[in-house]
Amino acid sequence: MSKPTVRIRFCEGCKWGLRAGWYAQELFSTFNGQLAGIFMEVGESGDFQVWVDDICLWDRRKDEGFPEAADLKRRLRDAISAEMSLGHCDLPERQITDNAGADQS
Repeated sequence: MSKPTVRIRFCEGCKWGLRAGWYAQELFSTFNGQLAGIFMEVGESGDFQVWVDDICLWDRRKDEGFPEAADLKRRLRDAISAEMSLGHCDLPERQITDNAGADQS
């Protein structure tokens, strides 16, 4: 079975190339070895979309803004490997916040 390919389509005029690159880095580090590649492509004015193969994971216009990295990772995981654990990304937000202030000693 072939590995999925991610495409990040962004508006160059909006200066979203760095944001697209950051998301690409986040996805590569989380899905190490599970992706054929991540491609960044210049889109139309105002575009910011993330696709895996022919599935749109995120569209800035429809989803009203940019995703949190954890949300994007969950959507990609659900599309390509639903059984995969994302560790802390799978925890409810409140539990993450509560654990952040826990005594580390």
